[in-house]
Amino acid sequence: MRYLDHAASTPVRPQARAALAQWLDPDDGVLGNPSATHAAGRAARVAVEVAREQVAAALDARPADVVFTSGGTESDNLAVKGLAWAGAKSGRRHVVVTAVEHPAVREAARWLATQGFTLDEVPVGHDGRVDVERVLAVVTDDTAVVSVMEANNELGSCNDIDALAAALVDRPAVLHTDAVQAFATRPVGLRPGLDALSLSGHKFGAPPGVGVAVLRRTVGVEPLFHGGGQDRGVRSGTFAAALDAAFGAAVEAAVDDRHRLASTATAQVARLRQVATALDGVHVHGPTAASDRLATHLHLGIDGVEAELLSFGLDQAGVAVSTGAACAAGAAATSHVTAACGIDDAAVLRLSVGWTTTDDDVERAADVLVDVVTRLRAGRGLFDDGPVDAGATTAAVTS
Repeated sequence: MRYLDHAASTPVRPQARAALAQWLDPDDGVLGNPSATHAAGRAARVAVEVAREQVAAALDARPADVVFTSGGTESDNLAVKGLAWAGAKSGRRHVVVTAVEHPAVREAARWLATQGFTLDEVPVGHDGRVDVERVLAVVTDDTAVVSVMEANNELGSCNDIDALAAALVDRPAVLHTDAVQAFATRPVGLRPGLDALSLSGHKFGAPPGVGVAVLRRTVGVEPLFHGGGQDRGVRSGTFAAALDAAFGAAVEAAVDDRHRLASTATAQVARLRQVATALDGVHVHGPTAASDRLATHLHLGIDGVEAELLSFGLDQAGVAVSTGAACAAGAAATSHVTAACGIDDAAVLRLSVGWTTTDDDVERAADVLVDVVTRLRAGRGLFDDGPVDAGATTAAVTS
């Protein structure tokens, strides 16, 4: 398998695996409840708090700002709904998002709109980026929360969160960013004017099922659910000590590996782009400037093929890619991101590299992509002539 779907989920890093194993099978055979006062409980709580400090250090936050969650969806919901509910206590019942937010933000905001909040969904450009001035134009003194993603999960388009934060620093609205896709290759963190962000562990090397909502202590936030009052009452429930420890280890490993990954990914994506665009009728979506897009993502529109057959052909040839985002319940549907960007290509493809991607993976995937597209356009069976030889169809495209 040549795995080029790291935007959906990336393999667990060795450091995170080791941390997880340590707390799933500790030396004394006991993983206590981190809220218990006995020795086993105190040891587990230490693991949680060490992880909290690791996350805070990576995100220019304080440990008390870090709230552990089950992943990006919960983190986004906690931020959007929790900040909106807190704002409503002061009479602020307006929410602002962009048209290309992750469903965890978009659907949370739309649900709030059914509960008495007003909602503005700010349009984006063809490249998937939002104009800061268009966001600011709809923010009022009644706005409770503004949520603009750091980087889009499909196109890889990056927004100017620094400019937006600077413009909102003295406004009552709280700015939140979904930084799930950006963290692996770009420095992200709290800064003046940005008081909330979300991360999901399985996007950068932690196991699935753990994330964080970073919510500055000075900002009011209402919990999604109630219980024992853990994490300052914002997120009740027994701490998942093993997962939290793995998350902290993955954060440190990802930060240490960030420069290498960005550099390697840039070269690998450039190679994929070079080979793909050597075919007629292949369009690259997203920003032109490298600084405005993630190094790891390549989003293509391909004429003359059906999306389902293209995806099937690549998968059967051992290449894992995506025809959009992997966040829905397995249903094929038009992407709200491509629709918002005015992209109407019959077939779209997202290729995303990650920390385990090799140059050989890229060459093989590029070769298979050319072969499958060529076969489909010619109306030939995907495997009429047997498996494709790596390098056969890309050899003419020099690196």
